[in-house]
Amino acid sequence: MTEEAVARWEAAGETTDRATVAEATRYTLGLLTAKAPGRSVEVRVPPYAAVQCVGGPRHTRGTPPNTVETDPQTWLRLATGRQSWTEAMAAGALRVSGERADLTAYLPLISRR
Repeated sequence: MTEEAVARWEAAGETTDRATVAEATRYTLGLLTAKAPGRSVEVRVPPYAAVQCVGGPRHTRGTPPNTVETDPQTWLRLATGRQSWTEAMAAGALRVSGERADLTAYLPLISRR
């Protein structure tokens, strides 16, 4: 999984093939876990992946109290800085619960100049 998948997604946008979207989603979620290690927030991007990140109390059973869920296109826009957290929230594209679930401090994960 590489940044090349993200570049392919950026070039094709909404028409990107499923395999590229999946690879770019998994790659950027991996960047998030590296930037915000921990297990207090679960980030879900169905149908491709879910990860735990952000330091704090570890969650081990059932639905975590701090969750973020969104679609792959929104996630990739957030990860690349094409959309802000505030914009995604206002558009209703994020389902967020818990006091630790705001990922603003960690986004974007890839900066394009």
